[in-house]
Amino acid sequence: MFLIAFATLATVALAAPDFNGYQVPEPTYNAPDQSFRRETISVAEQIPILRDNRVQEETGHYNFDVETANGIVMSQSGSPDGPNGAVVKTGEYSYTAPDGTPVHIRFVADGNGFQPEGDVLPVAPEFPHPIPDFVLRQIEKAREEDAAAARTGSASVRSDASAPAPSLYYSSPE
Repeated sequence: MFLIAFATLATVALAAPDFNGYQVPEPTYNAPDQSFRRETISVAEQIPILRDNRVQEETGHYNFDVETANGIVMSQSGSPDGPNGAVVKTGEYSYTAPDGTPVHIRFVADGNGFQPEGDVLPVAPEFPHPIPDFVLRQIEKAREEDAAAARTGSASVRSDASAPAPSLYYSSPE
């Protein structure tokens, strides 16, 4: 019995891991550098709301009007009149830009997307605009090539017989 206990103890002692003298370092925590300064957070000025009227009907129709003391005014109404009950919205908002420019935007949001209008928004040129000459020349050249192909009975005016036929299999180029 003594021999079994001694053999077990010897086996455990020999099986213990050997870290070759490595010791786990103690964690250290350094105090913040003296140059560290806590930043002060500035609180934005609170702007009072002068008017906030909201109406939500059971039918899905709604209206709201909001006005703040710094001149922001917003009005919007909506109804589920779009396709599949999508909400159609109309409204407007106005404010004064930081450079002093008055901004007034009217909008409609429906199946055609968000459509804003206002004096400060860029406007696309009227369509149809004149087609540039180089485009007209390219269209005429394409017509001439199509006519020449129809006369010769080929699908293309240019035929490059040296080009290999495209592969029908997905693989690396041959």
